[in-house]
Amino acid sequence: MQANLQCPYCWETLEVLVDCSTPAQSYVEDCSVCCNPILVVAEFDEDSGLRLDARREND
Repeated sequence: MQANLQCPYCWETLEVLVDCSTPAQSYVEDCSVCCNPILVVAEFDEDSGLRLDARREND
């Protein structure tokens, strides 16, 4: 599933791919604009809604 998030470093909107087969996951992805590491936390709720959070990796 494709989703958008905002980089917590440069504030650019980025498109990421999220694996729908895992209900809760976290991984690090580098920003395609500023190259800083983003901790991405993705959770799917009972209604198949996606909750996506992007944080600085070192926070």
